[in-house]
Amino acid sequence: MRIQFALFAVFISFAVSAQQLKITNGPYLQNMEQDNVTIIWTTDKDAVSWLELAPAGDDSFYAGERTRFFEAPHGSKKTGKLHRITVSGLAAGTEYRYRIFSKEVLNYEGHRVMYGDIASSDVYRDRPFSFKTLDPAKSSIAFKVVNDIHSKNENLESMLSKVTKENTDLVLFNGDMVSIFNEEKEIFTGFMDTAVRLFAKEVPVFYARGNHETRGKASSRLYDYFPTNNGHFYYTFRHGPIQFLVLDGGEDKPDSDIEYSELAQFDNYRTEEKNWLRKAVREPDFQSAPFRVAVLHIPPVGSTWHGTKEIAEKFLPLLNEAGIDIMLCGHLHNYQLINKGDDKNVNFPILVNDDETYLDVTADDKKIDVFRKDLSGKIVDSHSIKRQH
Repeated sequence: MRIQFALFAVFISFAVSAQQLKITNGPYLQNMEQDNVTIIWTTDKDAVSWLELAPAGDDSFYAGERTRFFEAPHGSKKTGKLHRITVSGLAAGTEYRYRIFSKEVLNYEGHRVMYGDIASSDVYRDRPFSFKTLDPAKSSIAFKVVNDIHSKNENLESMLSKVTKENTDLVLFNGDMVSIFNEEKEIFTGFMDTAVRLFAKEVPVFYARGNHETRGKASSRLYDYFPTNNGHFYYTFRHGPIQFLVLDGGEDKPDSDIEYSELAQFDNYRTEEKNWLRKAVREPDFQSAPFRVAVLHIPPVGSTWHGTKEIAEKFLPLLNEAGIDIMLCGHLHNYQLINKGDDKNVNFPILVNDDETYLDVTADDKKIDVFRKDLSGKIVDSHSIKRQH
């Protein structure tokens, strides 16, 4: 009798635990390409997760069995609280529907696993989430750029509350979205929960790391939440007429600065990035693009700080030869437009956005229009870049 009662108590304990499994953050889109996407979410307990994918259409998601995709590196399905599932083999410029599932892992001993209940997106009452892959052949695109939010969610909401997949192809976070990463949850409380609620389930976010994202004991795990197509915080991607070149300036002070507690090694990091950049700007996709837009949190000019000097020394000689049409920066919390020719060391325009305006950008194969808007959505100023290549 006692054994039966004990087993019953264990069963009840597992059942209650399983019922409490929750999807705590996400989902959101990362690493969007022409043929793949990574979808990320978190749960409050260890779980094995999957997503189901279907083509766009008016038919029910239940019209047939949908393919399940798992995170299974090296052939083993991953369990944990962070779930990152990459779907490959997609078609460019094509819309897909998806929904997510997580099944709690109550106990894992050897080859024996005890599972609990399943948490999921609302598969019964809500329509599935959807996204559209990138498309280099698309004739015109629209995107938004924000920077230096520093966990001011109210500003982020004012800037991006009207973003939908119908009016925006992608959103660029250009650094310093938080002030420090001591705990991974600050990614979500600082900005991503707001982004997910507004748009990030269906509009992809591309991240350019700022110097503040390098700080704090959780900073080394930032990449786990913002993966890219090459495993680095510097990378390229193409959508429509624009080849985007996303760079990472690292920290702004010398590696030996007391603020970094002997953990910084950004001089070597920027040298590695320089070697990558030399090859990236020679790639056929880069060379053939109608427009080349560089994204970098710390501007390469206008300061004698160590980080700026390193960026100028290591990146500018390559960028000056790369036919950059415009560089988008932040960091200074003050707006600046450095036109081509204003600085003898730079032969392309640099727009430094401040922390209380955002960039609303449209582009076709003839020109790029950049509208800088305030928190109310009012246009503060605008700039047009005509095709030169």
